[in-house]
Amino acid sequence: MFDTILIANRGEIACRVIETAQAMGVRCVAVYSEVDASAKHVAMADMAVHIGGNAPADSYLRGDVIIQAARDTGAQAIHPGYGFLSENPDFVDAVEEAGLVFIGPSAGAIRAMGLKDAAKALMVQAGVPVVPGYHGSDQSDAVLAGEADKIGYPVLIKAVAGGGGKGMRLVEAPAGFAEALGSARSEAQAAFGNADVLVEKFIPHPRHIEVQVFGDGTQAVHLFERDCSLQRRHQKVIEEAPAPGMTHELRAAMGAAAVKAAEAIGYAGAGTVEFIVDGSDGLRVDGFYFMEMNTRLQVEHPVTEAITGVDLVEWQLRVAAGEALPKRQEELAIEGHAFEARLYAEDVPKGFLPATGRLTHLAFDPACRADSGVRSGDTISPFYDPMIAKVIVHGPTRDVALARLRQALSRCEVAGTVTNLAFLGALAGHEGFGKGKVDTGLIARDIDALTQAPHVAPRHLALAGMAALGLLEPKPLAGFTLWAPLLQQVMLGWGEESALLKVEVLGPKEQHWHIGDELVTARHLGGRWQIGGLPAAQVAMTGERITVFDGYGLEFTHIDPLVQAAGPQGDGNLVEAPMPGLVRDVFAKPGQQVRGGDKLAVLEAMKMEHSLLAARDGVVAEVLAMAGDQVEAGAALIRLEIETGPV
Repeated sequence: MFDTILIANRGEIACRVIETAQAMGVRCVAVYSEVDASAKHVAMADMAVHIGGNAPADSYLRGDVIIQAARDTGAQAIHPGYGFLSENPDFVDAVEEAGLVFIGPSAGAIRAMGLKDAAKALMVQAGVPVVPGYHGSDQSDAVLAGEADKIGYPVLIKAVAGGGGKGMRLVEAPAGFAEALGSARSEAQAAFGNADVLVEKFIPHPRHIEVQVFGDGTQAVHLFERDCSLQRRHQKVIEEAPAPGMTHELRAAMGAAAVKAAEAIGYAGAGTVEFIVDGSDGLRVDGFYFMEMNTRLQVEHPVTEAITGVDLVEWQLRVAAGEALPKRQEELAIEGHAFEARLYAEDVPKGFLPATGRLTHLAFDPACRADSGVRSGDTISPFYDPMIAKVIVHGPTRDVALARLRQALSRCEVAGTVTNLAFLGALAGHEGFGKGKVDTGLIARDIDALTQAPHVAPRHLALAGMAALGLLEPKPLAGFTLWAPLLQQVMLGWGEESALLKVEVLGPKEQHWHIGDELVTARHLGGRWQIGGLPAAQVAMTGERITVFDGYGLEFTHIDPLVQAAGPQGDGNLVEAPMPGLVRDVFAKPGQQVRGGDKLAVLEAMKMEHSLLAARDGVVAEVLAMAGDQVEAGAALIRLEIETGPV
């Protein structure tokens, strides 16, 4: 076994690897960019090496600098985590040429599975079923459009070097093919440096079911399946294991196909073979197709660990150090059911845009497993994936595990940035999902119901008001004059709403809140506040921002009435950057007549492209940014001429 390894990654996965490695007595070396100097993974590691600037290209993608850091610190092996250099075969070659061990598959195995078209051809040779499609080298527009016609619409355009939904577009009819092709190519080039695509038949009721495999370079075993069908724009949201409705026959067939795929390329280490499964008429042995193989540890690996009792990171280290596979296929079994929910800093009302901000408060249900790369006080930066944590639960049955997931999500406490927590809670409570009726289109079909604004009750406002006025701690004679209770007031804002609240403090343990026409009584009983007859939730306050930890987190702002009276500024005619990012394209020109919904620019942020549309009909007055500009959130990009009414 190694005595020292370097983790060529950051965030949650770096912390995850460090945790297991240190438990095995292995010293861990972290690497970090400038913005990550005080990050959690750096604090956990035995040593840490600064490797460059904030952008991934200046730090976590600098393979030569990372290898030198490993040599300088005496590490014998490098664990890549996931993302960044984890599936870069040239990096694997360089690691081995430096006399170090890459904790993962060989460069040859990564190359074999790295391009979707070549991988599918290889799987056909190995006897693994694949989705009908075009995987050819002729990438001309005419050929691709012609092949789409042959396959039959709807079709999927997918980046051959892609993953995570990047460079992927669904095309319903021939008229939309050209625009979708251009957009997919652009996103693929930006994310992977390769604009080539393939075209496949779209399965109308698809389920995304993947099989965890583990090999030693000659033989492989599978650790059963995970269902990752709950996706939004091809990004996984909640994963579970085993798959609902899975039959013994289909599990055996998919497991055998996955092992066949791994052994066909001499796979070593942890990998995942992803299948698209036709769920239109139940799960059938003849209804699954190879999609791709991820030659690394997956984000969702904890659900497999939960149902098998296997620590996959431990297996990675042991096999990379030369040990045989720790278990034979017949020694592996499923116990119970597990779920994982991905908690992100995302602005759901704004279309799930990645968010940033300082986490002023962060706490999880002690009964769940929470894999996180951040702590209270840490900042979600614009340079990397905005994941806050993975919330993982296990139970003896699917129903019990799902109930535990709902409970764990309801007990998550996050303040300082917007999150997708309420969305996850709504999804965990979705009736169809609860019955195991899942497919990749579920979220899109029910997106309005899943993203409803949280309900703010008068008791929530009263609690936020207590925090704003410093009335949460009972104080003798608080609020009293010599002759009567003192009436105080506070203005709070939430969403697009605001309200002026009034309170009478009747004593250290009783307050009467007047909210509109309602009277809400707050009483301090048994060591905690009861508001409107219900126990008060926990509260966090930083500056003017107040978070009430009920309904997955309700955020209020303490408003200065003078600022409120001044009203909003600006003419409302600006197209602004919704987040920090790179201006990829600008289509608007001064003097151009545009219609509401026209695409005016494209912003690239966190490896995804975001189209910026005209909010109304009008004329472009000024273009304030150019393609290639790096802009901050709220930066003005395009200004329309001010509308003037009839004189």
